[in-house]
Amino acid sequence: MDRRRRRIWMAIVSLILIVVGLEFFILAGKTIAFYRAGRKFGATYMTMNNPFYEIIDDEIRNALEANGDRLLTRDPALDVEKQISQIREFVDQNVSGIFINPVDWKAIKPALEEAKEAGIPVIVVDSDVYDESLVRCTVISDNYRAGELCAQHLMKTRESAKILLLSHSVAKSGIDRIQGFKDFLANNPQYEILDEADCLGQLELAMPATEELLKKHPDADVIMCLNDLAAMGSMAALKEQGRDGQILVYGVDGSPDGKGMIAEGIMTATSAQFPRKIGRMAADVIYRFFDGENVPRRVLVQTELVTKENLEEYGADGWQ
Repeated sequence: MDRRRRRIWMAIVSLILIVVGLEFFILAGKTIAFYRAGRKFGATYMTMNNPFYEIIDDEIRNALEANGDRLLTRDPALDVEKQISQIREFVDQNVSGIFINPVDWKAIKPALEEAKEAGIPVIVVDSDVYDESLVRCTVISDNYRAGELCAQHLMKTRESAKILLLSHSVAKSGIDRIQGFKDFLANNPQYEILDEADCLGQLELAMPATEELLKKHPDADVIMCLNDLAAMGSMAALKEQGRDGQILVYGVDGSPDGKGMIAEGIMTATSAQFPRKIGRMAADVIYRFFDGENVPRRVLVQTELVTKENLEEYGADGWQ
């Protein structure tokens, strides 16, 4: 074979090797991309302006990504219609599972029905939905007990009280906390509940709500709040009136801000939740479900009262 033909054949062989190599790398790249994509999950929480939900979301995301999966997080900003649209978006994207913290525990039902019809498992976190048959598992704090713990502390602290309540009437977690508080005091008439206002668990709504309640009931000496954000708004209103530290203020969460206020002697106590544990357990439940295990319908996470006396056990700088 002369040199000219040899060069031509070598060029052809080189071209074939290049083409084959390119096809191999393209195929390998697609395989790696597919592997990295893994399962896709959706999460929607009632609001992301509460750091509590950021912690839960971070824990779920970390667990999913450790398994090669990914999480799409949405914020309905306390709008149930927006949350319904977000769940429908997840259904349209055929996600493998949905994590939800419902804005409205009853009104969310149509979206849950659509997810169930599509065969997508739903894990509820932090606050119940009305029809639990539509979801695979509910992972929540013992919210009723959280309210009881605050009432129990109040009875140990004061022989009588005139009480104001800050609530969230469409979130089952908020309903249960306030109900637990009320029920614990029910047979003790010296602990009088004067009035109640709905603040959606938001600081910016709790402050004016507290101001209005105090105008009507200036003799109030205790404020029970469904969460620490509401307690922050309540304490801001008290500070405006020069009454901070004079009225007992209770919250639920065990947030860093709440514990900081307890350390300063401004807030009385908070029933601590464990958002890191809730997030990890929610992720664990979905994987156990995929593994074919018989997962529980409800997982209840304990709540514990944080006061100035035991604050060091929980630390004031972060979430427990």
